[in-house]
Amino acid sequence: MKSALITGGSRGIGKAICVQLSKDSSYHIIINYLSNKTAAEDTLKLVQENGSTGEILQFDVADAKDVKNKLDTWLENNEDGIIEVIVNNAGITKDGLFMWMPKEDWDIVISTSVNGFFNVTNHLMQPMLRNRYGRIVNLVSVSGVKGTAGQTNYSAAKGAIVGATKALAQEVAKRKITVNAVAPGFIKSDMTADLDEKELKKMIPVNRFGEAEEVADLVSFLVSKKASYITGEIININGGIYS
Repeated sequence: MKSALITGGSRGIGKAICVQLSKDSSYHIIINYLSNKTAAEDTLKLVQENGSTGEILQFDVADAKDVKNKLDTWLENNEDGIIEVIVNNAGITKDGLFMWMPKEDWDIVISTSVNGFFNVTNHLMQPMLRNRYGRIVNLVSVSGVKGTAGQTNYSAAKGAIVGATKALAQEVAKRKITVNAVAPGFIKSDMTADLDEKELKKMIPVNRFGEAEEVADLVSFLVSKKASYITGEIININGGIYS
């Protein structure tokens, strides 16, 4: 059973990715969530409506022990299963000016994105290498590429994943494993719901926020066999925001 694991897959961009992969691929969709089980079940229902199989899997990507226990249990229960695709989408924002930033706001943002990437990907790396095939897509951000005022913690976290993407891609390319990152700009989601869209879209050349489905289409392409010669890339999807 070839499977795709999407962290933070219950809502927003993660949900759109789960739904798109259920349309475009034959993967069994593993929808990771942290606390909102109802949202995860809603996403699973949409996946199943597209004729795909799937399941929800609760764990905190930032908690190494929790990740190990849940993934080990999954692997034990699915002896014929292989997680061939990892989409590291789970992330959190705690915005504020750096000089007033509490340490806990720094720690939780770094821990979720950077440690989350390590905990999940590192644990599944050896089976993927043995299988000699894999697709890893990391969700970063325009903040991690150009930096965003008021998001020093988030920019640092996503910038770290940009570097990790480029390095890991070189390590595993010979085993037919690609590692890429997708860097969205302003996308309509829970994370951007409180932003002043009318004001912000003035700085976006295409004059609108993006849709989660547009990001999902790009991720779906990167996990497909069509993208086998693309690796170590950071692909921006931001409406031309800094070109």
